[in-house]
Amino acid sequence: METIHTIGRRKSSVARVYLSKGKGDITINGKDFKDYFPVDTMQYKLQQPFKVVELSDKYNVKVNVNGGGNTGQVEAIRLAISRALCEVDVNNRAPLKADGLLTRDSRVVERKKPGQKKARKKFQWVKR
Repeated sequence: METIHTIGRRKSSVARVYLSKGKGDITINGKDFKDYFPVDTMQYKLQQPFKVVELSDKYNVKVNVNGGGNTGQVEAIRLAISRALCEVDVNNRAPLKADGLLTRDSRVVERKKPGQKKARKKFQWVKR
């Protein structure tokens, strides 16, 4: 099996994932995923696609991710891994889709408008 390359996006984060056969190592920007994301919930999100299709220790994952914050990066990586697992085997698509792991979350930060404090918040208005 050759290396499978997929892309995942979330907010302003872009993750490029390279999936190949191996022992289950996940490296993100040259670091182990447990060092890059020390929080347990984020580590769970990274491993979620593998647990859904029960392929936990069969593939190595190399990730290049940039932009955004921790949550955006984790969810971008999760989407890219899910897409890669669909390319490995078409039968993986149904369980991943049922758990909502193939849905691209398109919500991004709303832009700030001129004459306002933030996107929706206005400056305080005083009548007298």
